[in-house]
Amino acid sequence: MNTSRQIKDNLWYIGASDRRLALFENMMPVPQGTSYNSYLLIDEKTVLLDTVDQSISAQFLENLTTLLKGRTLDYIIIHHVEPDHLASLNEVLVRFPKATIVCSMQAAKLIKQFMDIPEDANFQTVKEGDKLLIGKQTFNFIGAQMVHWPEVLVSYESSEKILFSADAFGTFGALSGNLFADELDFDLDWMNEARRYYTNIVGKYGCQVQNLLKKATALDISMICPLHGPIWRQDLAKFIEKYDFWSRYEPEDREILIIYGSMYGHTESAAMVLSGLLADKGCKNIKMFDVSATHVSYLVSESFRCSHIVLFAPTYNGGLYPPMENYLLDIKAHLLQNRVFALIENSSWAPVSGNAVKTILSEMKNTTILEPVISFKSSMKDSQRAELEELADAIVKSI
Repeated sequence: MNTSRQIKDNLWYIGASDRRLALFENMMPVPQGTSYNSYLLIDEKTVLLDTVDQSISAQFLENLTTLLKGRTLDYIIIHHVEPDHLASLNEVLVRFPKATIVCSMQAAKLIKQFMDIPEDANFQTVKEGDKLLIGKQTFNFIGAQMVHWPEVLVSYESSEKILFSADAFGTFGALSGNLFADELDFDLDWMNEARRYYTNIVGKYGCQVQNLLKKATALDISMICPLHGPIWRQDLAKFIEKYDFWSRYEPEDREILIIYGSMYGHTESAAMVLSGLLADKGCKNIKMFDVSATHVSYLVSESFRCSHIVLFAPTYNGGLYPPMENYLLDIKAHLLQNRVFALIENSSWAPVSGNAVKTILSEMKNTTILEPVISFKSSMKDSQRAELEELADAIVKSI
């Protein structure tokens, strides 16, 4: 059955959602699933904007062929070659072999790397500044290299003022009838997943996102159509502002994030004491996570959100507790910066975790480590409570 949805007079949403997917990129949990967005524009020429992941290919192809009503497909614009948007291309070409694939030069190369494209497939390579006239409507291509792959283009349809933004402005989560962000309680139900999507998928490329934002803000945009998540047609500035924060690595909130590793509960107890002290001193919305029990994608997202990060780091095998090390290496890889850290190390005989944490943090830009750095052996004693009080005061003063 055709499940397409009309967005404008001659623009349709023809994607679908996958609620069975457990891990995005076989790595990040997506408990609410994800959508794979594709669009069809019908003018004097017909234009497909990206394909979809193999998991929803059958539904996508039914939507496409039903809407065309026997017309041929003239163009396939490929903004981004990642397989969750490319996988159905060959199936489209089986049905519409004369369609012209419009993409960047590097995208054409990557398409041929990912799949055995028919030798007689028609390619039209474009670059920033090029246009595609399809009748009354015109696509203007804009470079978005490394947002978050090197071949990415976005396109701006100038008559309807629509930005087709590839993976930019996307979010995790399956769509449930409501296609538009203004039909949802986005702040309550979607913002955390939008942040987790950005920080883990695009987060490393803040400089490139800033470049794209400068180009986008120079346009008169009435709608943003991303490849994942809801479409934006109202309050666009609100979401663009979030991207500006995230891509400048500036915290959204002056709040405290506590991340601890604990094998037998002793480090966790110390973390609980500090969190209570901070609460008593007036700190609100403190977030605390067990690094072993929380997928690192959530920790990366919260690290982008919060201004102050408190680490309770055990020593393990003469080094740093592996889940804590994995988290730190992940935020370093995503270029997190401009954060204030507090550090508490735990060891039974060889206190090395503190220095291991400092080494990683020293390789990140504009990081501050508050004093005192606290070290305890095996379990924190009441005699060290004054040290925690001192650290809590330093955190509050910093905030």
